[in-house]
Amino acid sequence: MRPADLKRILARVRRGTLSPARAAAAIAAAPFERLEFATLDHQRALRAGFPEVVFGPGKTPAQLVTIVSRLLKRNDLVLATRVSEAGRTALADAFSGAEIFDRSGAAVIRRRVPPSRRKQGIGRVLILCAGTADLPVAEEALVTARVMGSRAELIADVGVAGLHRLLAHARALRGARVLVVVAGLEGALPSVVGGLTDRPLIAVPTSVGYGAHFRGLAPLLAMLNSCAAGVTVVNVDNGFGAGYAAHLINSAGARR
Repeated sequence: MRPADLKRILARVRRGTLSPARAAAAIAAAPFERLEFATLDHQRALRAGFPEVVFGPGKTPAQLVTIVSRLLKRNDLVLATRVSEAGRTALADAFSGAEIFDRSGAAVIRRRVPPSRRKQGIGRVLILCAGTADLPVAEEALVTARVMGSRAELIADVGVAGLHRLLAHARALRGARVLVVVAGLEGALPSVVGGLTDRPLIAVPTSVGYGAHFRGLAPLLAMLNSCAAGVTVVNVDNGFGAGYAAHLINSAGARR
């Protein structure tokens, strides 16, 4: 159940077109739905402002289609992340107009045309990634922030091995309200960007690197030890979490 749905029910009760008993039944039926392989949280949007997101790994294509179908009945859109190639094909076949992002494995299925993202009080989220190899995680952050309602842009391949590439985007850095910085290897890019701007910065370590990189542990520790103030770090490869948090920061003024 979305906040707008609850408001409509309450408005009907106030007008006298819906009895309190029927309203209570409608609200009580909303919290969750049990399937054989999942329990769907239909009140996530009411509590957190965005519907439950489907995590693709471990789900068969048929299960993904079923879960998305049930969520879509009660929400305007559904976001699925880390979906396998077979799962993405199944979603594209089952839902006309599904937006499929093969690089990150994300899929967006909409029930209706989305409203304009240019809401008063909402700024811009800027995602930067150090190298082309970091693009799958960066794209996940980009898709998440956009689907939630933020204006978001991506600047790729601006790692510290060639700082002039980053400095060429100084104006874009200053124009963003929130920054998401994605990097693997030594994970130095968030510290550099954090020293150039006064914006909230969410750092995302990736599992891209050689042996002593330890599948993302090295950049994770480097980002946690950043000498730049104001850097917040999410888990390895967690582009979704970074994009979600960036939108919450970006839209905080509008929610108030």
